[in-house]
Amino acid sequence: MDLSIIVVNYKSPGLVLDCIRSIYAETKLISFEIIVVDNDSKDESEEIITTAFPAITWLQMGYNSGFARANNAGIEKSTGDFILLLNADTIVLNRAIEQSLFLLKKYPRAVGCGVQLLNTDGSTQISGAHFIRGGMNTLLPLPYLGRFIRYLGYRFKATIPSVQTVTHTLSVDWLVGAYILVRKNILSQTGLLDPDFFMYAEEIEWCARLRKQGDLLLFAEPQVRHIGGGTSGDYYETAENENGKNLWNKKGRQIIVSTMVRIRKQFGIGWYLVIIGTYLLEVPIFYTCLIFDKILNGNKTKYSWQNAVNYAVNMGVLLRYFVKILVNKPYFYKVA
Repeated sequence: MDLSIIVVNYKSPGLVLDCIRSIYAETKLISFEIIVVDNDSKDESEEIITTAFPAITWLQMGYNSGFARANNAGIEKSTGDFILLLNADTIVLNRAIEQSLFLLKKYPRAVGCGVQLLNTDGSTQISGAHFIRGGMNTLLPLPYLGRFIRYLGYRFKATIPSVQTVTHTLSVDWLVGAYILVRKNILSQTGLLDPDFFMYAEEIEWCARLRKQGDLLLFAEPQVRHIGGGTSGDYYETAENENGKNLWNKKGRQIIVSTMVRIRKQFGIGWYLVIIGTYLLEVPIFYTCLIFDKILNGNKTKYSWQNAVNYAVNMGVLLRYFVKILVNKPYFYKVA
């Protein structure tokens, strides 16, 4: 078997059907298996998907295990020489899977690759990125401090970490989790995704370990359409696909905690304390700046008082996990 394709489902049978159809339509020259891992959807997903595609392997987790654990279960079940983690809300275009596999084989030093991700309108989407020391770029979504940090970055001409438009093959530090193709034999050295993560940031931490064993490449020619937020929308009751931008709703709460877990694991205690301290400092800054923002701009302000309140609530939730993250003992960070 050349390739094992792992697709995680959570109450998204329509997305999974469209994804699998595109796989079969655009993948003709390699042998592959499709493993659909279900996160306890409690709907008719299994009947709908297995009836349409009886050749797939269906794997039921029995609980909502999130992204990392579900993909790990699929990897452990896989038989292919290569593993592809493919989001359910993707559509394979122009033989993208075959192209990326053939290209990856040409680079023996590479342990994995990603492709150019596209929005539904055909515009390019962030497909990978470079690491910034200590994960300082995770401060950019902060409402007011983030603006100041971004200004300093532009002022001092800091390198932009995200890669949105891929014009040629390039090496990156991490790949967006919607499409990650890796050599299976390397996983005995790197390990699987960290099961502490429920959702968000897990692929970044995993790529940091993969990167120590070889290159992670982004290819320009293979392209995959990615809806974004399609697989998490039902759980978080939101259609927002800018995962790092909203820090004051339920989805943002999970993003914040997962980000801190990733910073602690990847960069250590020192940077964890710096980043979490800055997030907490944003609380009084948020309220203070919002007062002046309201005075100067009235109702034209970007943020509301409810945003400030909910951000403070999310910081309270984060503090509940402070010690657990600090000591870095195994724990499933699924935030209620």
